Amino acid sequence: MKYLHTMVRVKDLDESLDFYCNKLGLTEVGRHEVPAGRFTLVFLAAPGNEDAQVELTYNWDAEDYSGGRNFGHLAYAVDDIYDLCQRLMDKGVVINRPPRDGHMAFVRSPDGISIELLQAGKRLEPKEPWASMPNVGEW
Repeated sequence: MKYLHTMVRVKDLDESLDFYCNKLGLTEVGRHEVPAGRFTLVFLAAPGNEDAQVELTYNWDAEDYSGGRNFGHLAYAVDDIYDLCQRLMDKGVVINRPPRDGHMAFVRSPDGISIELLQAGKRLEPKEPWASMPNVGEW
């Protein structure tokens, strides 16, 4: 397993970039505009430590983030997403967003922190029971 990033939702992307980059000293290492979803993802890292990133998620439509909603998730790359999800289920962990696509799943910690699991490398071929498993709760 490899730590990837922590996601934080931001209300004002320019103001947030000023803080994280100009004041804190992080650098932008990636950006993805997603017009269909109406959001922008900006990945930041400390110079020389580009493997540990902060993902700023800017939703184009205004939204107030209360109750910690601005904190998104922790993300980890895993060697075999199906195997890990099965081991988690066997230990009583609910798979909130099953890896139907062989690429991404979400679970929650006992404190409700969302954890994104991403298949390292190429996505796996879809297979059961994952392919037809529905989402459960929030993720």
